[in-house]
Amino acid sequence: MSPINLAIVGVGKIVRDQHLPAVAGNGDYRLIAAASRHGTVDGIDNFKSIDAMLAAVPGIDAVSLCMPPQYRYEAAEKALSAGKHVFLEKPPGATLSEVADLEALAAARGLSLFASWHSRYAPAVEAAKAFLAGTTIRSMRVIWKEDVRHWHPNQDWIWQAGGLGVFDPGINALSIVTHILPRPVFITAATLEFPENRDAPIAASMTFSDAKGLDLAAEFDWRQTGKQSWDIVAETDAGRMVLSEGGAKLSVDGKLVHDEPEQEYPMLYRRFAEIVKAGTSDVDLAPSAMWRTPSCSGGASSSTPSTIEKRPSARRAFSFLPIRPRRRPGAGPAAGAAAPRARPARTSGRRSAGRACRCRSRS
Repeated sequence: MSPINLAIVGVGKIVRDQHLPAVAGNGDYRLIAAASRHGTVDGIDNFKSIDAMLAAVPGIDAVSLCMPPQYRYEAAEKALSAGKHVFLEKPPGATLSEVADLEALAAARGLSLFASWHSRYAPAVEAAKAFLAGTTIRSMRVIWKEDVRHWHPNQDWIWQAGGLGVFDPGINALSIVTHILPRPVFITAATLEFPENRDAPIAASMTFSDAKGLDLAAEFDWRQTGKQSWDIVAETDAGRMVLSEGGAKLSVDGKLVHDEPEQEYPMLYRRFAEIVKAGTSDVDLAPSAMWRTPSCSGGASSSTPSTIEKRPSARRAFSFLPIRPRRRPGAGPAAGAAAPRARPARTSGRRSAGRACRCRSRS
């Protein structure tokens, strides 16, 4: 089979750090075009919009969509309608119904649609899944805490409706959890904290369960300073399992049992080539379905808690300051972060005027 003629839409940091190297190292692809309002890719045709790109380069076979999720549906619908296979960066859309519509359109046109949960391809995730499958899980704690000033400097879209806020990294944790657990889980309670004048949360505390009453809790926070935390800890009959560094390392009772180099995006593109060649799609909405609530995130789902309360946030104001670069699992080296013009909270050191949204299920 000849290489897949690929185009990329939305040329930003994740494209330069991850997508371009992964595509360049995979002989199944030939990158022939890109579309982005601001970024360009050397050596290929570049356009300001997906419309202009699709009209000018009819030989495109597949499109990778890497713009913010609230703008992804329209671009995906245009690509599928033009007969192109589509790779969706995570999360696949701003709402579940958007992605369901895209999946139906791809099926109707005989095209492949890929919802690319990159953290599921972290080195130790499959080993963790195999370990949990062979034991009884007593409890699980998910701790996903990092510094938004470093990972999303000057990116206002992340705070807009549909921009996900702290669920942008948190959805990575949920994608792993839904993959490694032996049974589906559902949300039972949630508290989301919002900076003032922003539509997306900066922190979230959630509890989940399953048909057998699993004790599962998750803490997401974008105000972390110092060491960043991307850990999943499970207490089981076979010992204490710790999946750390975003799924890169697996330990059982303190002993490291799995540690390999990260290959998340190369594996994503290998999987996309597989489904394109097979004429199938790979769209799993379980990670998104775990946290969607109608008033907190803009998208309803079957896991929506039935009671929602709002109360003033008791957390201190969050200040944006330049910090030294760090590396998130699955991400390339980041440049230093400058302070954004729009601040999610006051920086005077007084108590925040932000709000919190509490969601609980009725018994």
